[in-house]
Amino acid sequence: MRSLIQWTTVIPVLAWVLFFSGLVDNSGLFQIIASLLLIFSVMAAVHHSEVIAERVGEPYGTIILAISITVIEVSIIVSLMMTEGQAAVSLARDTVYAATMLILNGIVGLCLLIGSLKHYEQDFSKPSVTIALVSLISIVVFTLVFPTFTESVSGAYYSTPQLVFASIACLVIYGCFLFAQTRKYRQYFLTVGKDEDEEKAVPILISNRIFIISLLFLIVCLGIVVLLAKTLSPTIESIITSYSLPKTLVGIVIAGIILLPEAIAAINAARKNRLQTSINLSLGSALASIGLTIPSVAAVCIYYDIPIILGLDIKSIILLGLSVFTVMLSLSGGKTNIVYGVVLLVNLFAFVFLMIYP
Repeated sequence: MRSLIQWTTVIPVLAWVLFFSGLVDNSGLFQIIASLLLIFSVMAAVHHSEVIAERVGEPYGTIILAISITVIEVSIIVSLMMTEGQAAVSLARDTVYAATMLILNGIVGLCLLIGSLKHYEQDFSKPSVTIALVSLISIVVFTLVFPTFTESVSGAYYSTPQLVFASIACLVIYGCFLFAQTRKYRQYFLTVGKDEDEEKAVPILISNRIFIISLLFLIVCLGIVVLLAKTLSPTIESIITSYSLPKTLVGIVIAGIILLPEAIAAINAARKNRLQTSINLSLGSALASIGLTIPSVAAVCIYYDIPIILGLDIKSIILLGLSVFTVMLSLSGGKTNIVYGVVLLVNLFAFVFLMIYP
């Protein structure tokens, strides 16, 4: 009974009750409460995903969290596109682009910085990084770069055959990455380095009952995060536009909410000297964010004949290229230091700054 009466189970239930009460739609106070419940539901999702990860082991635990986050992302994007129609034609691109930039520069940068400040240097597996980055670069180019330069359709669009091809390419590449991570080259993705707290910690035994409860409440948490994020997105958009800020910032806010569970888990792992887990989470989520989101959104858009803008402008392509190139160099040596983390965080601030002051 105690496992059912904890904040990680009570908070998402309260959030569901508030959502179905209808009070969020017409009250600023309840929107603030809903925002707080949204954040705590995200943190509860982190807790339940960590319990599941402890039970299933690595790298399966990081895969579960990455795919869970992608489910949130796809659900929010698809629901908003179905609701807003033409007004949301670039939402998938903006959200995926923002998520990629936040992961590569923000989450990886913070992990490298915090880990280096506490442990001076941290080790990780270079082959795992190479596999992930090779897959990521190909997916990024197919989905966010090529549509700007293709000639079949005017503008930053793919034609339907091109969209189908890009979607299949994403699924094939991501599927091969998962095969390498879980089967063929699984040893590359196991934690390198020793958690300094391992000797002090008491081994955690996850019973079948606790595992099932965490699995169910992970779904409950993810579901309410999707619904509350969709409900609060018009308020977020109105706040952003009221300050004369670009509407594309909505994509950053949504991506930030979506990635909060992963960011917390990755930073905690880096702090505990488990940088390999942080890298698995970060690069795995970046791959899932693009490799699964774009095909899912593309399928919906093709079925309902909704146009979708995927191609980035030249400035964004340069910033994305800078981010990928910097991450490649930062993770090429198998060891980290403070400089790499700082440079990546500066890239993130440049991304946000240039969006506000183009």
